[in-house]
Amino acid sequence: MEEAKKKGEKASRPKGGRPPKKIKRSHICMIRLTDLEQFSIATKAKNAGITISDFFRKSAQKARVVSRLTPEEAGYMRVLAGMANNLNQLTHLAHRSGLLSVQRNCRILIGEIDNTLKKLNSDDREGDHR
Repeated sequence: MEEAKKKGEKASRPKGGRPPKKIKRSHICMIRLTDLEQFSIATKAKNAGITISDFFRKSAQKARVVSRLTPEEAGYMRVLAGMANNLNQLTHLAHRSGLLSVQRNCRILIGEIDNTLKKLNSDDREGDHR
């Protein structure tokens, strides 16, 4: 009977060691840094009083990622670059032959540039302001 009590005591005795964590971090993300980047990040983490890992976690959670230009927006940028080239050519022509002779062409081109910029700035996606 004493043997049964001893076995019962062993089963009810709490296990030793550190208690299990509520949230277990099981994924690892490795990055490569230059010496300057590592020093800068380590300094910022030290000044904040947190570890480098915590610094990266908090930075990643608060970061705002801006998407690249869509193909449509890239097309607008190419058109805009072409219009800028045309405006530059008109400016050279105005210096040579006088501003009044080029005035009409400049007004048309400025209107086209304005319309292209309006199309480029009209963003129908919510929350993504560039």
